[in-house]
Amino acid sequence: MDLRKVRNIGISAHIDSGKTTLSERILFYAGRIHKIEDVRGGGDGATMDFMELEKERGITITSAATSLKWEGHSINLIDTPGHVDFTVEVERSLRVLDGAVLVLCSVGGVQSQSMTVDRQMKRYNVPRLAFINKMDRTGANPESVTAQVRDKLGADAVMMQIPVGREEDFAGVIDLITMKAYFFDGSNGEKIRVEEIPAAQAEEAAEARTHMLEALSMYSDELMELLLSEGEVSEKLIHKIIRDATINQGFTPVYLGSAYKNKGVQLLIDAVTRYLPSPLDRKYSAINPKDATERIALESDPSKPFVGMAFKIMDDEFGQLTFVRVYQGTAKKGEMYINQRTGKKDRFSRIVKMHSDKREDIDQGEAGDIVAIMGLDCASGDTYAPEAGYATLENMFIAEPVIKMSINPLTREGIDRLGKALQRFRKEDPTFNVFTDEETSETVIAGMGELHLEIYVERIRREYRVEVEVGAPKVSYREAPTVPYAFNHTRKKQTGGSGQYGCIMGTMGPMTDEEREEAGAEFMFVDKVVGGRIPKNFIPAIEKGVRNMLTKGPLAGFPVVNLKFQLEDGKYHDVDSSDMAFMLTAQELMREEFGRMKPALLEPIMLVEIECPDSFQGSVVGNVSSRRGIVTSTETSGKMCKIIADVPLAETFGYSTDLRSMTQGQGTFTMELSKYRPVPGNIQQEIIAERKIELQPA
Repeated sequence: MDLRKVRNIGISAHIDSGKTTLSERILFYAGRIHKIEDVRGGGDGATMDFMELEKERGITITSAATSLKWEGHSINLIDTPGHVDFTVEVERSLRVLDGAVLVLCSVGGVQSQSMTVDRQMKRYNVPRLAFINKMDRTGANPESVTAQVRDKLGADAVMMQIPVGREEDFAGVIDLITMKAYFFDGSNGEKIRVEEIPAAQAEEAAEARTHMLEALSMYSDELMELLLSEGEVSEKLIHKIIRDATINQGFTPVYLGSAYKNKGVQLLIDAVTRYLPSPLDRKYSAINPKDATERIALESDPSKPFVGMAFKIMDDEFGQLTFVRVYQGTAKKGEMYINQRTGKKDRFSRIVKMHSDKREDIDQGEAGDIVAIMGLDCASGDTYAPEAGYATLENMFIAEPVIKMSINPLTREGIDRLGKALQRFRKEDPTFNVFTDEETSETVIAGMGELHLEIYVERIRREYRVEVEVGAPKVSYREAPTVPYAFNHTRKKQTGGSGQYGCIMGTMGPMTDEEREEAGAEFMFVDKVVGGRIPKNFIPAIEKGVRNMLTKGPLAGFPVVNLKFQLEDGKYHDVDSSDMAFMLTAQELMREEFGRMKPALLEPIMLVEIECPDSFQGSVVGNVSSRRGIVTSTETSGKMCKIIADVPLAETFGYSTDLRSMTQGQGTFTMELSKYRPVPGNIQQEIIAERKIELQPA
């Protein structure tokens, strides 16, 4: 396998930008499938949406991987979901990919989920191309979308093509490098016709080419000199500069087309193979388990020791399927490799290449490849290597769940099957949490949004045939101190034999923004005790005592965040002081005196983006305000209006039904977690009162 000709790419975008439709066309033109299916309506559904639920709803729920060949190149392609509820699928795909295609709608432009995907790409330094899809839609404006990519995403985005015709007259594209017009004929756009640029657009194309070259000259002194001396710029030089700038400096080339109308897709695949990095172009490193501060460089060399990351886990009727990205060396069928987290040996008994839900057996996976291993027992994010303590790959970022609901089987026989289902989904999806509520003994599931949990409940019913009863969704509130408090707390207990004695003094209160950044967490413990006033060996016990109280705050039993605890002084007793005594002292302090910091409840605030006909704007904005929402911006393009607002999660339940009825079924919305904000006083009282009733023993 020539690694220079391998591309590992993902397709990511906002909901309904056409990712799966684009994937379907790429597979068709590469000869991987022989019939194009649509995401919605009739037929077998798109190849990459293989779950029944995905076909019914016309949305992508899990990321699907496939591999294809294009003009001598091997491409591993992952199609990812757009809904923020399934954001972990995008997160883990981008963690292991070398490049990506950011799909944007020619009318919607940069939408809220585009920004989330952009943040994820930047987090893992993934170079990308942009593809402006749906050029046949009324209101298509690629220049405006490219400007939005520059302004909102801070990317140096430059159009590599201009359209021939717009909206329903969209016929093809003019390539600004070759200065030729490309048209897509045949029933599925498979025949590419190359012509001279139409005379009416010659001037526009020349201007656009000059603009493109000027933008590229920022990345190349050679090109800058050629432009100043008005010399001839070769195509080879342009390709080289675009490739270097895309891989190393965040340049984003922009392509145009309409995947649904089969236009422009082949030129995008050409750009993927030409400009996006091969595994050899990316620098990857792992953490040295013996010294966490040291990095080990990984090389995409099949002859080196094997290092791979299990980035996604799926269970099906044949057992667990683990997707592995091979970073170094070769994974061979039948060999034993060691899980770096658990130290356990696992045999790679069967290695397969995936095509959506179909699999093809192979003997080995080489560096730079993405393969799936059958029958491994591991967790998402585990690293495999030939010996224990060899190297650990950095895990992916996992967002905290924001919504929870109780789930109970309706029959006794369903208890075991429900347990199996929850255990499997929890293993597959790190953002899906399951726990038992101590007070009510109910099983509670937590996730990223209503849709996220709704899909899992539906999968439990279908795949495990368990009828379940689901409680109303509940919001994950947080408790946070608002003012500092100086404490001086003593615990004395004398009960025959040695007693318990601990005295601690210091301050506790909210963290500043700088402290929170420094701590990288929601709790900061500072030890300022001097002169042995409390022996050093008791300090960890005090910290443990405080931490024990953070999972359930004294205000209403929600997790405590944003707390700085500074220990300054104290007293101890030679006989009666112990680890346990100091831990209980700290717990008692938190329980009895947490209220002195005037704690406030914080609630999750969702960034909601609504699109509806402008005639309904008034009623939609009014409804947002009635839900305690704050509208941050509204913009109208044509007859459609886009409203962006911050709305408390607690007020968004059932919003999709309300929006549909308000807008005669024409309104759509997306939402994602934006921040946590204090709950208004009167509502805080109601929540605390409700919690007291909930937490009362039955």
